[in-house]
Amino acid sequence: MAEALSMMAGTVERFPGSYSSTTITDELNTILTMLQKACPASALISFDFDGELHVHLDVRNREEVMLIQATLPLLGMGLFKNVSLGGTPHRPFYHRITALVAR
Repeated sequence: MAEALSMMAGTVERFPGSYSSTTITDELNTILTMLQKACPASALISFDFDGELHVHLDVRNREEVMLIQATLPLLGMGLFKNVSLGGTPHRPFYHRITALVAR
């Protein structure tokens, strides 16, 4: 029995070491901070990834929609592309501005 255990112990490999890379989180936080500075404080900001990264900005007022639509293409040297408008799921009194994050 001891021989079997010693043979098994010799063939066990260690898991690769864990790493604490936060590159993606840091990049998303950079984008989030940029948007928070440029948008009204009441704007709800969220991200969606389906092979491409999209940002969703939900606001209540049409004036805020027009302000964000004009501002987004100028942020981050053209970081946000294909800005579009739509409804906000589960929030009937909000307007959604969606843009593709080009990174």
